[in-house]
Amino acid sequence: MSLLAEKDKKYLEDLFEKELENNVKLIFFYDDDNAEYCDLESQLLDELRELSEKIVVEKYPKNSEKGSEYNIEFAPALLLTLEDSKDRGVRFYGVPSGHEFATLIQDIVTFGKDARPQLSEETVAKLMELDKPIRISVFVTPTCPYCPKAALTAHSLALASDKIIAEVIEANEISDLSEQFGVSSVPHIAVNRNPDKFFVGAFPEPQFLQQLLELSE
Repeated sequence: MSLLAEKDKKYLEDLFEKELENNVKLIFFYDDDNAEYCDLESQLLDELRELSEKIVVEKYPKNSEKGSEYNIEFAPALLLTLEDSKDRGVRFYGVPSGHEFATLIQDIVTFGKDARPQLSEETVAKLMELDKPIRISVFVTPTCPYCPKAALTAHSLALASDKIIAEVIEANEISDLSEQFGVSSVPHIAVNRNPDKFFVGAFPEPQFLQQLLELSE
């Protein structure tokens, strides 16, 4: 049984035909210990791949050499990149379903345009000044309508700076990590995997960056 309705397939097929200028590589990592979610995401990616010849899907076990190359910690995991396979720091842990499916689609479109993030010149200038790596962990749930904004902002920052990794984490699926970080409402944005350094909410880009820089100090 298809996960995507026919009308949605038609919409996405037209969108990808119009927007994707180059190939987008979706690198998927699975684990038998979480087979239910992994199988679900694997099918979803197969259906997306059928909608455009510019979407390339690769699949690997989490504990493979490829998983080690990208430092994949949980499964299911999804990493977006281009044909060169360079790590752009954009990750999903858990199935990008519900509202987060829209985040995945927007990410695909962004990568399809040479991974050019839509950020202000001021934000880009501040990112150029970074002298140490930053990891952004955005905890989300499929039913949260505010989470995609935080997720896309984090992914855009990662695309603009090779010092940033931005991971969107489905809080219910990756529950052990959510409990460790005390996630009680979403979007919950943790900085550098420090449970004590976080903010909550879908902040506008300038405020999001300000919070990120202050918490990373």
